[in-house]
Amino acid sequence: MIDPDQLDWAKGDGLLPAIVQGRDGMVRMLGYMNREALEATLGSGLVTFFSRSKGRLWVKGEGSGNRLRLVELAADCDGDALLVLADPEGPTCHTGAASCFATTTPFFPRGLEAIVRSRVDADPSTSYTARLADQGVKRMAQKVGEEGVEVALAAVQGDRAELVAEAADLAFHLTLLLLSKDVRWADVGAELERRHRDRITTASS
Repeated sequence: MIDPDQLDWAKGDGLLPAIVQGRDGMVRMLGYMNREALEATLGSGLVTFFSRSKGRLWVKGEGSGNRLRLVELAADCDGDALLVLADPEGPTCHTGAASCFATTTPFFPRGLEAIVRSRVDADPSTSYTARLADQGVKRMAQKVGEEGVEVALAAVQGDRAELVAEAADLAFHLTLLLLSKDVRWADVGAELERRHRDRITTASS
């Protein structure tokens, strides 16, 4: 994942800034790691910082329970800053907000994707998402078809508010279906980008 010996610890007097980002793309917080904090993070899988105010290692969420579970960790090109990809267990900011920063990633598609993923394993008796997922791919595919028809009907009828609502229903159900097949919106975006590049190449040849 990362070799601590390849990092430039001297530049920041033994501390490297560590930006934490969720899998939904939201930037959660900024902390600092020394070598021991980095090694603790890699060893435990729980994101650990060096607290400059406490003067010791600090596991994020050790008091609140809102921990950050490590997914991936990378250094920048100079080896003097870290990007931590993590799964948050609850809000990250001490204020109760999801992020310590006011501006966050747009909700769609990555925010929706993260929420749908988190609800799949919920209790089917209380979660529509979990209940639909339990019914299998055929039922999820059927719902996508139904919602697609409703989007088309709303567009023909010319009711903008209804069209937005039906499109949101379609986006939700399509997100669930894609995740059930291990496909993410990033994969769809990459395919669209590939097609766009191919068209540009064809037009210029």
